Amino acid sequence: MNLLRIALVAAFLPLSAVAQDAPAPPTAIAPVAAAEVVWNDLLYLKRPVVVFADSPNDPNFIRQMELIARDRGQLAARDVILIIDSDPAARSEVRQKLRPRGFSLVLLDKDLRPVIRKPLPWDVREITNAIDKFPLRRQEIQQGAGRGLGG
Repeated sequence: MNLLRIALVAAFLPLSAVAQDAPAPPTAIAPVAAAEVVWNDLLYLKRPVVVFADSPNDPNFIRQMELIARDRGQLAARDVILIIDSDPAARSEVRQKLRPRGFSLVLLDKDLRPVIRKPLPWDVREITNAIDKFPLRRQEIQQGAGRGLGG
């Protein structure tokens, strides 16, 4: 019986070493207020996902933040920076560039070009599927730079 246990441990020992060599999963991202964002600092470094609302009490804004909170790791794997702006009176640089009306979810590529605008909340699966179709993301996947999920 002891010989069987030793054989099993010896068989699974290499698998534990492989698991330790695997890259760590990306850490979850935290929302950043639009007023704190320097737009040009994001160019080709981050892929902005911007959530706009006229009030932090907007039901669509609340729902969107709940959906994103469920699986932020998927967004981190795609170099996403989550920018939130629920104060139109502040007239942030992000709001002035993207000019939303009411609730809006805007997905931008790393060249800071808006690719998708949505008037309703999306879950993380829909967001990541859309991001994976962006030209720069597809290029990252082909070149092996997108080692996260989907790459």
